[in-house]
Amino acid sequence: MPLLKGKKNIGHNIKAEEAAGKSKKQSVAIALNVARKSGAKIPRKGKKK
Repeated sequence: MPLLKGKKNIGHNIKAEEAAGKSKKQSVAIALNVARKSGAKIPRKGKKK
């Protein structure tokens, strides 16, 4: 099933990836990556000092 684009669909995409058998961390990473590629302004995770 293709993932939906946009910032409002991140939660839906996470649930879809978890239903497909992916881990929670991997599902979040995939959903945020799809949203970023569609043009959503989501900052990357900062580096720890």
